[in-house]
Amino acid sequence: MTETRAIDTTADGQSEHDAQVLPPGRMTLLFAVMLITAAGNTAMQSVMPSIGTHLGIADVWVSLAYSWSALLWMLLAPFWARRSDRLGRKAMMTLGLGAFALSFALCGMALLAGLTGLVGGMSAILLFALARSIYGTFGSAAPPAVQAYVAGRTGRAERTKALSLVASSFGLGTALGPALAPWLIVPGLTVPGLGLIGPFAGFTLGALAVLAILRMRLPDDTPQPDDDAQHGPAHLSPAQAAQARAQKFGEYADGWPGEDGPQETAFPTGRLRWGDPRLRPWLIAGTLGGQAQSILLGVIGFLLLDRLGLRHQPDAAAGPIGLVLMSGAIAMLLAQWGLIPMLGLGPRMSTILGMALVSVGIVPVALGADLHTIATGFAVCSVGFGLFRPGFTSGASLAVSLGEQGQAAGIVAAVNGSAYIVSPAIGVWLYNHSHWMVWAVVEAFVLAVLGLILSDRKVSAQARAD
Repeated sequence: MTETRAIDTTADGQSEHDAQVLPPGRMTLLFAVMLITAAGNTAMQSVMPSIGTHLGIADVWVSLAYSWSALLWMLLAPFWARRSDRLGRKAMMTLGLGAFALSFALCGMALLAGLTGLVGGMSAILLFALARSIYGTFGSAAPPAVQAYVAGRTGRAERTKALSLVASSFGLGTALGPALAPWLIVPGLTVPGLGLIGPFAGFTLGALAVLAILRMRLPDDTPQPDDDAQHGPAHLSPAQAAQARAQKFGEYADGWPGEDGPQETAFPTGRLRWGDPRLRPWLIAGTLGGQAQSILLGVIGFLLLDRLGLRHQPDAAAGPIGLVLMSGAIAMLLAQWGLIPMLGLGPRMSTILGMALVSVGIVPVALGADLHTIATGFAVCSVGFGLFRPGFTSGASLAVSLGEQGQAAGIVAAVNGSAYIVSPAIGVWLYNHSHWMVWAVVEAFVLAVLGLILSDRKVSAQARAD
């Protein structure tokens, strides 16, 4: 089979497809796009329990403030993914990152108004939720574009590793966010809690910096009017148009070079449905596992406030909460940077091993009465989720053709977002009414994923093929 040579080249003039991997500089930029949003969101999570306490808002309302944004994310991520097929991946990354910066700035302003008494506590939370909806509406454009960009420029053999590296940006971001948040909380201010807004300002500026670099350094991949994915210019045959488009945008027109058997088509062949049997087991697994992770993340801050006796010292809680989130993030990076490449884990085994670790790690989180025990259990759970998320993502990617990568990435992003619509709030509600019930629900989700992946024939057949 003929190899399509890309005209995008690295600094030394080598085509990025010579090795079927992205140049390190470009991969670093994509990594940064995902990292800054993850760091900002987890920095926000580390201070929101304290801000909610200052505002006099019940824990469940703090969790529900994210719900509308998460719903918008779930609904619109597939739409933006399809738009990226027509408008280019870079355009969607720009839109998503810009929306994050704007939303984060407005969220900080809304909470600042509440902390300074300009508006009431509930009004501040409602304004926060409204500002957060900007991120849910437009921020969901970036992750599917990044995933599709990587999938369209790496071969099957490298795709799990490359997508795992992209997923690890979330892990590193969740480590940096809580680690940097205490440094961004400006001390010595006369208004209690005012310094808690510092992380919002810091990560807004960071996102704008990454956005500027993205615009300057990532090659433009916006399709031109005569670059129709299926037909191309009138004087070219469909095969020639596909070849020309692949050369322009650095994608394979006929499949990955050197592979035997049926090849993947590089361009969209139709609308990818949520109920597609190739995707169904991975989407169910991603939904159930995502619910478990979102509940854990939603409850952990409030659990630490109670177990460490910090309800009356909310400003002092940001440090321990950040420490636990950071330990979990480092553990997640260990899984994605170390275990997956070292053990050569495929999607199925990565998902199974990850969920097994979560089922074990949730026990010390549920029973721990001190910071060390809770942090250790949370770290074990994070190793598990660090294996599960790239396993589920790459499993969905490998289940469909190359031309369906953009749509698959959008569906995956929607599944990830759906976990944060009501599950964190439900988890907090369960925790406040029955401390053991919330952990039983998490275990049930985890065991359901294990049962599904172990028993599904399509997943097993895909694992043998790959």
